[in-house]
This record gives sequence, C-alpha cells and structure tokens, in this order.
Amino acid sequence: MERKYFTITGLNHYYGEKFLERDMKVKLTKEPDNDHDKEAIKVEMEGLGVVGYVANSPYTVQGESMSAGRLYEKMDDTAIGTVLYILPRGVICYLDEE
Repeated sequence: MERKYFTITGLNHYYGEKFLERDMKVKLTKEPDNDHDKEAIKVEMEGLGVVGYVANSPYTVQGESMSAGRLYEKMDDTAIGTVLYILPRGVICYLDEE
C-alpha cells in the first residue's frame, strides 16, 4: 500500500517545530465544526495538545503531501501519523496504516 503523506502547518502558532524529531507520533483529529475550514484536521501530541493543522492550501502543502481536503475522506475521525522530515516551511509526516 502506498504511503499517504501530509504536511503539518501553523506550528508557529503553538510550540514551533524545534522539539519535533523524526519518528515522533502525532494524532490527527477531524474538526468538522471549524469555522475557518470544514475539512480541518488538527494535529495533537500527547502532553501538549494541538501543535498545528494538516495543510490545506497549495501554499502550505509541501512535496507529495495530500491536502487536508484529500486526506479527510481517506481517514477515520482520528488517525495516527509519524514525523518524517522537519522542513523550514512545514513538517512532512505519513499516515500510519492499520
């Protein structure tokens, strides 16, 4: 099965990205009541809460990542992802397959 990549964005509004490391786990949760984006997917980490959101704009989606809109229908209400790369404009992760 082909990996599903996504970009975490908005990290600067929370804790930044300096603490993130490859192979760390993140929890994705759909946020259908989000006033700004009906396909919003928040990204959380244990002990911290929200650390960012899955990118949903051509300006914030990096590399071969799926936008939140594309990923939204391919996941349950929650999912787990793994950090792959920490880049200057976002963090690339992949969706863990069950």
